[in-house]
Amino acid sequence: MTSLKYMSGFGNEHASEDPRYPGALPEGQNNPQVCPYGLYAEQLSGSAFTCPRATNRRSWLYRILPSVCHKPFQPLQEGHLTHNWDEVEPDPNQGLHTLCGAGEPRGRNGIAIHIFVCNTSMLDRCLYNSDGDFLIVPQQGKLLITTEFGKMLVEPNEICVIQQGMRFSVEVFGETRGYILEVYGAHFELPDLGPIGANGLANPRDFLVPVAWYEDRKIPRGYTVISKYQGKLFTAQQDFSPFNVVAWHGNYTPYKYHLENFMVINSVAFDHADPSIFTVLTAKSTRPGVAIADFVIFPPRWGVANNTFRPPYYHRNCMSEFMGLIKGHYEAKEEGFQPGGASLHSMMTPHGPDADCFEKASKAKLEPERVAEGTMAFMFESSLSMAVTEWGLKTSNCLDKNYYKCWEPLKSHFNPNCK
Repeated sequence: MTSLKYMSGFGNEHASEDPRYPGALPEGQNNPQVCPYGLYAEQLSGSAFTCPRATNRRSWLYRILPSVCHKPFQPLQEGHLTHNWDEVEPDPNQGLHTLCGAGEPRGRNGIAIHIFVCNTSMLDRCLYNSDGDFLIVPQQGKLLITTEFGKMLVEPNEICVIQQGMRFSVEVFGETRGYILEVYGAHFELPDLGPIGANGLANPRDFLVPVAWYEDRKIPRGYTVISKYQGKLFTAQQDFSPFNVVAWHGNYTPYKYHLENFMVINSVAFDHADPSIFTVLTAKSTRPGVAIADFVIFPPRWGVANNTFRPPYYHRNCMSEFMGLIKGHYEAKEEGFQPGGASLHSMMTPHGPDADCFEKASKAKLEPERVAEGTMAFMFESSLSMAVTEWGLKTSNCLDKNYYKCWEPLKSHFNPNCK
C-alpha cells in the first residue's frame, strides 16, 4: 500500500490540492466565476453561518462534478440502525451490551453507539451521515477510508472522526471490527486544560488530516450514495465517483489520531485522580462543563501514588459509561472483559474493580509500576441516560447475565478495633 501523507493540527485552517494539478485552489477568493481547471466550487458547512469565528466550521471543495448530481434517494431496508430507545424496558443493571444510545437526531441532541463487523470493502458505495459525527474506533483490522478530502489509513490503537455530511467509503483487508460513537448536534473538540496549562493530554499537532486525492471515474452501472437521515438509511444512484475533489481548503475536515500520542496526566503523590484526566475529545452540551459525550482512554502509564488504592475506585456516576477494550486486559476487570467487548454502567449504578482486583491491589507493595502495559481500554461517557436496543439485548446473544458476579466475592474487612 502506498504511504499516505497527512497534514497535522486539530481544527486548523488547512489547504490542499492534488499535486497532479497545481493551482487547482483559487487564489484570493472561494468561488470565482470560473474555477481553475473548470472545477465546481462547493462549500460543506459544519456549523451555522453566523456562529462565532472560534466555532465556525466549513470547507470549500473544488470538484469535477458537484454533489447534487444524483438520482432521488430511496429507503434502504438493511442494517440495525435506530434511535428508538423505547424498544425494551429500561434496565439499570451492569452488563455487556453491543448497542445503545439516547436522544434523537431530529432534535439535534443525543448519541448512539454502534458496533461494526465487516470483511468486505465498500465497492462503488459511499456513506454520509446527515444526523451527526462518527468517531470510529477500530479494534481488529485496519481501515482504508477514502473521503472527499483524501485517504486515511486507520489501524487499531488509532481513531478517526468523520464529521456530519462528509462522504466516505471503507476498504478492509480481512475480518474487521470496532466501535462507533455517533454524536448529534455537536462536534468533537479538545477539552479545556484548566490548571494543566497549555500542553498535555491530546496535543493538536498530533491530529492528522488527509491531503487532497481525487478520482475522475465514470461508473455506468451506477455508484450508490447512502445517506443516514433521521436514523434511517436511504440510497441514491449516480454515474460517477463522489471522490472527485481536486483541491480543498477549510477547517471542517475528517481527521485521525494515534492513541499512543496521548500525554498522560496522573497523580504523583497520593489518591486516584478522576478519569476526566484521560479525555481525548469532548462534544460539549449547552451546559458549561457537561458533555454530550467524552471519548476517554486508559493507556499504559506509571502508577506511583503512595498509600493509595491505585486501580479505579468504586463509584456511582451522574454520567453513563460505555467501556470498550481495544487490546490487552483492563486493569479493573482482567477476566471476562475481552477485546471487542463492552460494558454499560448506567447512571448512578455502582461499579468498580472486581473482587480479585480489589484484594490484589489492597495488598500490593506500593512501588513505582507500569499500569495497563500492552492494554488500551476506552470509555464513551455521556451526560445522557442511555438505553440498550432490542438487537443489543436479545438478537446478538452478547449479554453477560453473570456480570454482577464479579463483585459477589467481595467481603467485609470491617474491624471496629483496628484503625
